Amino acid sequence: MEPNSGLYDAQFEHDACGIGFVAHVKGRKSHQIISDALTILENLDHRGACGAEPNTGDGAGIMIQIPHEFFYDECLKAGFSLPETNNYGVGMLFMPKDIRSREECRELIYRAAEKLGLEILGFRKVDVNTTDIGNMALSVEPEIEQVFIARPYAVAPGADFERKLYIFKNYLIKLIVNTVHGGKDFYIVSLSAQTIIYKGQLTSLQVRTYFTDLTDKRMVSALGLVHSRFATNTFPSWRLAQPFRFIAHNGEINTLQGNLNWFRAGVKSFASAYFTPEELDMLLPVIDETNSDSGCLDNVIELLLHSGRSLPHVLMMLVPEAWDGNEDMDPVKKAFYEFHATLMEPWDGPAAIAFTDGKLIGATLDRNGLRPSRYAITSDDRVIMGSEAGALAIDQSTIIEKGRLTPGKMFVVDMEQGRIISDNEIKEEVCGKSPYGDWINQYQIRLEELPEPRVMFTGLSSESIFKYQQVFGYSREDVDLLLKPMAIEGKEPIGSMGTDTPLAILSKRPQHLSSYFKQLFAQVTNPPIDPIREKVVMSLASFMGSMGNLLEETPKQAHCVAIKHPILTNQELEKLRSIDTGVFQAKTLQTYFRADGKPGAMAKALDRLCRYAVDAVEDGFQVIVLTDRAIDSEHAAMPSLLAVSAVHHHLIRKGYRGAVGIVIEAGDIWEVHHFATYHHPDFTQVSDQRLKEELEKVAKETEAITGKKGMKYLRPPRGIFSERTLMLGKELGYTQVFWSLAFVDWKTDQQRGWQYSYDNIMKQAHPGCIMLLHTVSKDNADALEQSIKDLKKRGYTFKSLDDFMAKQKK
Repeated sequence: MEPNSGLYDAQFEHDACGIGFVAHVKGRKSHQIISDALTILENLDHRGACGAEPNTGDGAGIMIQIPHEFFYDECLKAGFSLPETNNYGVGMLFMPKDIRSREECRELIYRAAEKLGLEILGFRKVDVNTTDIGNMALSVEPEIEQVFIARPYAVAPGADFERKLYIFKNYLIKLIVNTVHGGKDFYIVSLSAQTIIYKGQLTSLQVRTYFTDLTDKRMVSALGLVHSRFATNTFPSWRLAQPFRFIAHNGEINTLQGNLNWFRAGVKSFASAYFTPEELDMLLPVIDETNSDSGCLDNVIELLLHSGRSLPHVLMMLVPEAWDGNEDMDPVKKAFYEFHATLMEPWDGPAAIAFTDGKLIGATLDRNGLRPSRYAITSDDRVIMGSEAGALAIDQSTIIEKGRLTPGKMFVVDMEQGRIISDNEIKEEVCGKSPYGDWINQYQIRLEELPEPRVMFTGLSSESIFKYQQVFGYSREDVDLLLKPMAIEGKEPIGSMGTDTPLAILSKRPQHLSSYFKQLFAQVTNPPIDPIREKVVMSLASFMGSMGNLLEETPKQAHCVAIKHPILTNQELEKLRSIDTGVFQAKTLQTYFRADGKPGAMAKALDRLCRYAVDAVEDGFQVIVLTDRAIDSEHAAMPSLLAVSAVHHHLIRKGYRGAVGIVIEAGDIWEVHHFATYHHPDFTQVSDQRLKEELEKVAKETEAITGKKGMKYLRPPRGIFSERTLMLGKELGYTQVFWSLAFVDWKTDQQRGWQYSYDNIMKQAHPGCIMLLHTVSKDNADALEQSIKDLKKRGYTFKSLDDFMAKQKK
């Protein structure tokens, strides 16, 4: 297409991160492998991003094998010698700029190493060339050093030594960050006897020249894994550049908050033959939540790998194929995925992941296949993989095979065996290590196969239904617009996921508790994802019961109830409530409180409910059913969202959440948003860093749409706020605005005519009014001109927020 022709403008072109690798199948090391990998990185420059300064990048880097010859010579110059290869580990460190803080970090490194029985051989300063590096990147540039650690005689080389270094790394980061002034600037980029990472807040074109080590001919490796970063969900920083310790990730994890929550829920049940209890304490909390989504994924991969699983096994666990409902899949492989689904929910989102542990290197694609990965195999035993074809110029006559990764598939080069392993072979090997199918057949309970319940509640009369609707707060609009279409047509009414009515927290009228969480959802999917028409890649299957210990695999981890849909019928609920296999039972707890008007009545009831939930877990129940059926003239129902949240978080604090499933039976859940809030946290409970990331994303989207940089005004993030979030917004330079005129105008399929919009505007208008109208509304478009004319007749004038703020400052 010709530049800027028609409606096309080159400035609207956007690309995601770029990943790639070069590897020698036989494991032959050379400097050319590193040089070729850097060439791929430079050719993926358009997939990275830069700031306002073109020479300040979002991040780029390369992972290679330990170059023993180079390090041996350089360490002799630094005054110490290295043992044979594989008998020492190398840590790439980002250190504070402050000399005193840096010295304190070194002292703690020596002390921590002594505590863990490790010997520090010495430190080496990494030479860098800052020519042409942007001022923004240089202003936060760390001091970069390498630390060399000897393998203890009692620790075997290979996996055992890597595990020891992993424990040391996590313990050291926690120790320094919590004790050293400026310790937050300390970061361990990599610490391994197999691989080392050179990365930073650089552009793809700067990595080769910034790290002078990389151009030294003595630097040799059989692999080079590269990443060029486009920071879509975090601010750029030196530490968030990739590759991480095991992966380079192109994509995003849309389920991140849920993945983190469920990981936390199971932490206290962790136990492993590979770690002592003291070592597990050193590892916790495992996930550094100041990381990007890719960094969090890498943290989990590290833990699972060092707990005894292979790297392909871990990736299959975290980024599974679409297995549910796939009748053509090998039953052995399907059993593997079904078993692991009870332990870990998928880290979902469009993803192409290149991975390596220094001995094998490979790539995998998510089940939707929304990120490209192309590879070529040459006659001289090289494998080249990249986000796109042509990232490295190759003599076409040397190519013996080329192709692309397809959805859910994996590609592995095993340099120890000296061969390429196909998706079928690697998965056949991983899935065949344990009899997952036998475990599922022996222990898994399928809800549809349970016997009919012993007791069923009788149906309600029309009069009783009406009374319950009044008790739980149903409105005529809820019945007519939400429930009737589902009952008559079997279709969900389509409308906006959010709401721009005034904030629930500012309302003087009673609100459904979920209304305080109206903006907790990504609003980029319209129409909604359809689990029926997209069942090839989407599953609603879930598992009820104990999650078990994530770090080990045992047959009884399959002992749970498999549920095809998260919303149960009355009959299915009673089946679950009545379940009793001898070791798998359900406990019903009532979610009512005494409605006597006395202060603290609900708080006391919540305390009681949480105590009973702990008792149920300690008594060995696998499922807790929370129900509000027991309400009467003296007892009212707690908001079910409040009840399930209180129990959920109380069990997490007690370390019991992973041991039990929770089911809620409630009368105050009738629309999609009500169901959805049972799976999302209060945004005021997340970190300052996460809030900053969200604001950065909105700013980028605003600039892309309007062409204007910078945002001045902000409504409280995600529709809810706290004193902390208000203060953070202020610190970031935002003026936070609450509107005072709004109404339900966003439902494009439920427009009511211009008079509806006009009447609402005229009725609500008042001096100083801040008006919020949706441009998607045809009602608003038709009514706006007349509304403005008539409001001007009343004496109103219209000003921008800039005018309002200027007046306030006078």
